Amino acid sequence: MSRLLKFNIFRYNPEDALSSPHMEEFVLEETDSMTLFIALNRIREEQDPSLQFDFCCRAGICGSCGMVINGRPGLACHTKTKDLSGEITLLPLPVFKLVGDLSVDTGSWFREMYTKTESWIHTDKEFDPAALEERMDNKVAVGIYELERCVECGCCISACGTARLREDFLGAAALNRVARFLIDPRDQRTDADYYEIIGNDMGIFGCMGLLACEDVCPKHLPLQNQLGFLRRKMGITSLKRIFRK
Repeated sequence: MSRLLKFNIFRYNPEDALSSPHMEEFVLEETDSMTLFIALNRIREEQDPSLQFDFCCRAGICGSCGMVINGRPGLACHTKTKDLSGEITLLPLPVFKLVGDLSVDTGSWFREMYTKTESWIHTDKEFDPAALEERMDNKVAVGIYELERCVECGCCISACGTARLREDFLGAAALNRVARFLIDPRDQRTDADYYEIIGNDMGIFGCMGLLACEDVCPKHLPLQNQLGFLRRKMGITSLKRIFRK
């Protein structure tokens, strides 16, 4: 016989003056290979069409369905109910602006982050659309690809102790993005240029090293390696600036 799952889901619509934050209980029969994505859709279709949550790809690619699952940030489409207890608590990701219920606005945060980190190739070479793509060493290309796998779900930001304490902290997603451009041979910025972006408490020196970001990353990005790499790079750059004076 299938289990009956009890869902405790956060409900609140900030656009509704009559709405107040509260938890609401739903009961659903578990089916084979059920994910939280499937369960939430069934709840919305069968019990409460007003339930708000985000989804798009159902395959862990878009990062839309990030939420706090039994106290741990994760993707609803990646999480199978068979791996959870019979009572499941779902909350929206902290740090980001709440849209309603389990839905948060990660897009605005990531757009601002891209602006702060100047997330594009900086080069004085004139672009030639007819030219062949610039070659690079295979090892470097693989390294860039590894860091590009971030799906911008926001789980690492929500799990970050520093990001929970201060709104101006860039977070692991942004630092990972900086590392991606730092190793890209096409980007002509120097270590000193990157120091101006992340060489402060808002950037790499604000990281407490708790590494919850890597623990919850659904794509298993090597965030610990990148944070260590950036900390060494920016530490050396800081020393050079001091002795240069």
